[in-house]
Amino acid sequence: MKEYIYLVPLFPLLGFLLIGFTWSRMPRKWVSIIGCTSVGLSTVLGFGAIIDWLLTMGSHHPFVKTLYVWLPLKTAVPLDIPFAFQLDALSALMVAFVTFVGFWIHIYSMGYMAHEEGYNRFFAYLNLFMFAMLTLVLADNFLLMFVGWEGVGLCSYLLIGFYYQEKWPADSGKKAFIVNRIGDFGFLVGIFFIATHFGTLRYEEVFAKLQADPGAYLGVAGIIALCLFVGATGKSAQLPLYVWLPDAMAGPTPVSALIHAATMVTAGVYMVARCNLFFRASPTAMAVVAVVGALTALFAASMGLAQTDIKKVLAYSTISQLGYMFLAAGVGAYAVAMFHVFTHAFFKACLFLGSGSLIHACHTNDIFEMGGLKKVMKTTHWTFLFSTLAIAGIPIWAGFFSKDAILASVFAFAQHHHGWAYLLYGLAAVTAFMTAFYMFRLYFIVFHGEYRGHGHPHESPRSMTLPLQVLGIGSLLVGLVGVPAVISHLFHVPNVIEKFLHPLTPEVEGLAETTFHLSDSMEWILIFGSILIACGGIALAWWLYKADPEWKRIKAFTAAFPRLHKTVFNKYYVDEFYDATAVGGTIKLSKASAAFDQGVIDGTVNGMRHATVGTSLLSGFFDLRVVDGAVNGLAWLNKFCGDLFRRVQTGVVQNYVFVFALGVFLSLGLYLLLK
Repeated sequence: MKEYIYLVPLFPLLGFLLIGFTWSRMPRKWVSIIGCTSVGLSTVLGFGAIIDWLLTMGSHHPFVKTLYVWLPLKTAVPLDIPFAFQLDALSALMVAFVTFVGFWIHIYSMGYMAHEEGYNRFFAYLNLFMFAMLTLVLADNFLLMFVGWEGVGLCSYLLIGFYYQEKWPADSGKKAFIVNRIGDFGFLVGIFFIATHFGTLRYEEVFAKLQADPGAYLGVAGIIALCLFVGATGKSAQLPLYVWLPDAMAGPTPVSALIHAATMVTAGVYMVARCNLFFRASPTAMAVVAVVGALTALFAASMGLAQTDIKKVLAYSTISQLGYMFLAAGVGAYAVAMFHVFTHAFFKACLFLGSGSLIHACHTNDIFEMGGLKKVMKTTHWTFLFSTLAIAGIPIWAGFFSKDAILASVFAFAQHHHGWAYLLYGLAAVTAFMTAFYMFRLYFIVFHGEYRGHGHPHESPRSMTLPLQVLGIGSLLVGLVGVPAVISHLFHVPNVIEKFLHPLTPEVEGLAETTFHLSDSMEWILIFGSILIACGGIALAWWLYKADPEWKRIKAFTAAFPRLHKTVFNKYYVDEFYDATAVGGTIKLSKASAAFDQGVIDGTVNGMRHATVGTSLLSGFFDLRVVDGAVNGLAWLNKFCGDLFRRVQTGVVQNYVFVFALGVFLSLGLYLLLK
């Protein structure tokens, strides 16, 4: 079945083509069937191919399916780029949750978008999004990965700006597209470096050369790693290129779930994990990844503390969790980073779809216009609570295992001769506290107390609640594939995810380590510390928003620190700063360039034109009056003389003799006179 791995991205592409070319005429029923079935077939075939690959080849041996040689470049150094798909531990993990979560988001969309205009267009774009993401994760070379990379960027633009008749969605779509172009430029430069120095773009060949002689590539590997990370900061919304992701909330809620959980933003983490050998060859690059990840996690979490739009709270949560993933990658724990990508896909998809269910029922995004909804929306309530417990890091929910693994990895990294990383651990711990607080702030405001909105909210249809139930159960259970080592030893439960992803980070002399071990006692301390941090955040949220129904305590705090609250609520005015500098500066530079072009360049060109015309007129006058006048004057003089002397040419011999005699006489007379 693995031989048909190319069909996994092909099915959504066919769905896009079928819907896309007939969306103005195809009935919604058939759009739903085609859109969901295409992703469902990808899910079934993807899992079948993974199982077949594991049974026949094992996770240590990648399977490559080459369809054809895409670009046979016969340059000085031949560079043959195939259109090929690779199934290995990393791509298998990505295919498994991208297709599974993506399928349930498609099912959910049938109910959520049922009364929306552009239903057919929406499903066409959604299928195209799945095709691009699956191409990205299954590609066996950097150029094909870049095709999928740009594809998800295009689809994010189309889906974020789905309501293009309105200004904010249209602007948000453009913002996402433009900001990602900055990151994509860095990624593209990295690909050029790889092609130049390795003579190939295929993963297997590039990484084999790097493993065979790391010393020969240490210098360029750091440059490549930093270029690739620039691409990752754009796609996965890290500092300073995170600003597009909160505005991505302008699109329909299923799009937000797909972008934040299964596609798009996970691409940057996947790419860094895929290219871990480049990063391990450069301690500087790894330090940059870790620091940027930690700062992004803390910065975004702080912005989630005061937001009132339910989707924006979750958006800043996503940016923060992505920061955790990059922090793990930066300390060498690439398998742990991917483990958090895996668990995050389930609980974040459930949270976004749950928010969509709430918006669908209350017709508002403002959490302060909700309240008391656990009474009337029981399925949404329980699934939202499950996923909130998961992201907060409460045992035995999925987020606890992956987040605890990240904290333990950072601490172990600091303990093994990297003392500066204790600061990163502190930032990650504070972020975990903030996460638990703002997520349970959201939970208590929305589901407890009395309803503060308008109308009569009700539970969503079955097409929306069934995906919530599936993903809610996933938020509870999927973390069990990565239990901590100390629990694994105690209960003899294997850490499946660590074993499965072991081929991702081969131990190579000359490259940074990827595993640092802790003592059992220290690991227990960190586990209980992680639990206490999460419980502390929840307790504070309970004290401020549940135990105090009128919210007097939090109102008193915001009244005491109005500037702090306003600054956090306005997201530290980063967008305004960018508008005033990068955006405003670009506009001013464009206007100045236009003025320079019109005033100086065009003025110079037009001046040269006027000067040319003037000199042409002068030259023409000189040519006509002087040159032609001189030539014509000589001709006239010649003619005049000719006419004058023609008169003596009478043809009478006597006249000629007379003239001759006269000439002789005059000559003699003149001679005698002068003598």
